[in-house]
Amino acid sequence: MNPIKFLQSNRLYLRPIEERDLDHFYHHALWDQNGRRLTGTQAVFNRQGVQKWFESTQSDSSRIDLVIATQDNDQVIGDIAMLEIDQQNRSAVVRISIFDENYLGEGFGTEAMSLMIDFGFQIQNLHRIGLDVFDFNERAIRSYQKLGFKQEGIVRDALFYDGDYHDSILMGVLEGEYQKQH
Repeated sequence: MNPIKFLQSNRLYLRPIEERDLDHFYHHALWDQNGRRLTGTQAVFNRQGVQKWFESTQSDSSRIDLVIATQDNDQVIGDIAMLEIDQQNRSAVVRISIFDENYLGEGFGTEAMSLMIDFGFQIQNLHRIGLDVFDFNERAIRSYQKLGFKQEGIVRDALFYDGDYHDSILMGVLEGEYQKQH
């Protein structure tokens, strides 16, 4: 069975999360130490909790959760989501996680985020897309800046992780800024 390719580029495609992905998410994505640090994840997950999360997202029209997979071998390398979709104010928040370390630093995250931003502005008719990123995630900050995101604020000491406090950097991009750059 050929996978659904909801959004795609030359190297990757984004598709809906399916039930068959849940074990992969539970065993790899949610327990990867580097991924947990970069996302500030401190919660403890079990398989039943992941199942309940999946079921709740299926009927939530304020979010779109997608898997990031490679075009050449359909390997799932991460996930991406558009959250808090607000049609009245034409805004949303995005988040991304590349949990296969073989694909870090190769531009896959930037490419996936570009697909999601295009979708937000061109299909969802959004005006503003925001995100937050922890101050130690310099690779992600550079990627977001490359896509046109600008720093809008800092939430000081927002995360306590491994015995240290870290700031959360709030970033956003407006439709006109993005269109001008791309």
